[in-house]
Amino acid sequence: MDRVAFYTLGCKVNQYETEAMEELFHKRGYRTVDPDEEADIYVINTCTVTNLSDRKSRQFIRRAKRINEEAIVAVVGCYSQVATQEVESIEGVDVIIGTTARNRIVDLCEEVMEDRRRINIVESLKGRRDFERLSITDIESQTRAYMKIQDGCNQYCSYCIIPYARGPIRSRPLEDIVEESKRLAEAGFKEIVLTGIHVASYGKDLKDVDLLAVVDRVAEVRGIERIRLSSMEPRMVDEEFMKRAVANGKLCDHFHLSLQSGSDKVLKRMNRRYTTGEFKNIVELIRRYMPEAGITTDIIVGFPGETKEQFEESCQFVKDIGFSRVHVFKYSPRRGTPASEFEDQIHGDVKNRRSERLISLSQEVSQSFIDRYIGQVVEVLFEEESRGNKGYMEGYTTNYIRVKAKGCHDISGEILPVKIMGKENNILIGKIEEF
Repeated sequence: MDRVAFYTLGCKVNQYETEAMEELFHKRGYRTVDPDEEADIYVINTCTVTNLSDRKSRQFIRRAKRINEEAIVAVVGCYSQVATQEVESIEGVDVIIGTTARNRIVDLCEEVMEDRRRINIVESLKGRRDFERLSITDIESQTRAYMKIQDGCNQYCSYCIIPYARGPIRSRPLEDIVEESKRLAEAGFKEIVLTGIHVASYGKDLKDVDLLAVVDRVAEVRGIERIRLSSMEPRMVDEEFMKRAVANGKLCDHFHLSLQSGSDKVLKRMNRRYTTGEFKNIVELIRRYMPEAGITTDIIVGFPGETKEQFEESCQFVKDIGFSRVHVFKYSPRRGTPASEFEDQIHGDVKNRRSERLISLSQEVSQSFIDRYIGQVVEVLFEEESRGNKGYMEGYTTNYIRVKAKGCHDISGEILPVKIMGKENNILIGKIEEF
């Protein structure tokens, strides 16, 4: 068997696409090995959100050739799409694919095996309208699966390269989504995470369908007990959305709403199309319909021109909202985006201090959120054995709190009530009520 290795950077969408490409290789008789092992083909699925992502991609390309100088190296994804010439200049790259035509990857790698010529099929995404069908069918029974239903973004935030790397919004056909949901249910999955580059825009390029139509149809699939949404645009959530969400019965009370800043002036420079007041109203609306909802978010610190006072506004806003989890990122200039040309770039030391401060604060609000469940009974979908505690299993509540309880491998995939007794390292510890 020929050996193929994958190295994936970036988001859950990239991870999904890697799994789909891996399946294409398996169907041709290849077996997957660890990326640090010798392989005949190395596939690097790249990210380009930051310059650091680009550097990591380049480093692994060179490492792959050091492991096996005769190997075929295929570079795929966002970095290839926006910096094709840069990727071409890297010695040892054999196949270059952007964010389309990844379903051709096996054929292209085998062509290079035969004649050792470089192949570059990166195409312009301008005006692109078709959704590339990459799906996963060969699945080992698990509990939670990611499913890509959308690609592209039309938002053009001033700091973000993704619209250039992924192109305009394209939605996966609804019936195709339903069919994959059925396959996932048959494979043993009980929870599906609907993901995409800008998942809230699902259906805007189609007729008479939207994101909640997907949720409703997937909810009808026998065996699927939970549906979770990946990162969402806050403005997607309105009264009608919440009414339909609650009526569905299977949509998890967990919303990842990307804030990016708690300062209206910074949000405006970022080209984010909402204010902090609007964001707060959306969170209050969610909690009115789903009182236990977990609200997670992303915040960028050190955006060009961010003053000390504006950073403090972000800190206060985090306290006011009471997020269940905050992902903190230091602003990194991305060549090709408007923000990279802004004046008043923030010094790295200032970014580091602000990041540390906000991470500490986010840990406090996260602890406050999970502490209120001590003494309560929660429903947990158990996923895997606990690495730190032998004989314990771990899983998640609907509002995305991690819980571990004493059990055995037999409860993997089971949704069970757990009485929460305490916590350890941000994980709630409980006792299974019925076991």
